[in-house]
Amino acid sequence: MSETTSKRRISLPLILAGGVSSLVLALGMSPTFSAFTASIQSGANLASAGTLTMEETSGSVTCRSTDGANGLSGNSATCATINKYGGTGALLTPGGAANVTTVTIANTGTVAATSFSLTPGACAQSALGTPVGNATDLCTKLHVKITTGTTTVYEGSASALTTPVALTPLANGASASYTFAVSLDSSADNTYQGLQASQPLTWTFQS
Repeated sequence: MSETTSKRRISLPLILAGGVSSLVLALGMSPTFSAFTASIQSGANLASAGTLTMEETSGSVTCRSTDGANGLSGNSATCATINKYGGTGALLTPGGAANVTTVTIANTGTVAATSFSLTPGACAQSALGTPVGNATDLCTKLHVKITTGTTTVYEGSASALTTPVALTPLANGASASYTFAVSLDSSADNTYQGLQASQPLTWTFQS
C-alpha cells in the first residue's frame, strides 16, 4: 500500500467527523423559529364563606346569635329577656287562661339554613316564694302548645318536651313566627300552689 493511499484512508474519517461537528454547531447557532400561541390568565380567584346568623324578636325585644361571646366567631347567645312561657307576670291557675307569647325567628345571614330545630332542655321546678305547695311534678301539669301559623309543631306537657322539634328551614332573609301557649292543667290542686317551672329552649340553624 502506498503512503498516499494510507493517508487518504486516515483523512476521510477525520473529514466526515469534522463535517458533522460543523453541522451540529451551525444548527445550534441558527435563530429560533416563531410559533402560534394562545393563553388565558385568570385574575384574582376568590372563594368566600357565607354567614348563617339568627335573630329572635318578641315585641320590642331583639336577641341575635352574634350577641354572645366572640360575636360571629361564637355565633351563639343566651336570650334571657324573651320568656316564651310567660314568666311571673301572668300567674297560672288550674284550667285558667294560657300565657301566650309570640316570637319571630329570622335568618339574617347570607346563606340558607338547610335544617332548623328547637331543642328543649329538661323542665325543672322550684319554689316561687313562701308558702309553697309540696307537689314534685309541676312540669307534668304544664301544658305547652307551639304553633306556627295554623300548624302545631308541639303539643303536650313540658315534661314530655324532651327531643328536638324539627322546623321548616329558613332561606337567608326569611323569617317565621312561633306562638307558645302555656297553661296549668285543671287537675292541679293546692299542692301545686307557689311553684314555678323553667325549661331552656334553643333555636338552631344549620347549613
